[in-house]
Amino acid sequence: MKSISIISIPVTDQQAAKEFYLKLGFKLVVEAPFDTHKWVQLALPGQEKVSITLVTWFPNMQPGCINGFVINTDNLDKDIEELIAQGIIVGKIDQTPWGRFAAVTDPDGNRLSLHQN
Repeated sequence: MKSISIISIPVTDQQAAKEFYLKLGFKLVVEAPFDTHKWVQLALPGQEKVSITLVTWFPNMQPGCINGFVINTDNLDKDIEELIAQGIIVGKIDQTPWGRFAAVTDPDGNRLSLHQN
């Protein structure tokens, strides 16, 4: 084993979730038919080696079950300001011994944490 490439995020509506993640700063990598589904894959700019895919077909992954997905940032305050301008609700900043965190929740309730050391 050598790296993580794709993380599945369970959603109910791929288009609504895609719009959310685009506002969050992700870029569309692939959107294409896949079997009887649609493959929607996104990545942070310059980070295409690790991406997410918005899935609707895993019965053991209910939409909203993701918690603790951490996205690093160099400037949490600036990112929060930009996300709020995009209409995204950001939780309060938590100061911890290992950095500052702020939570963001996608339309299905999947919780992401923005993290700045």
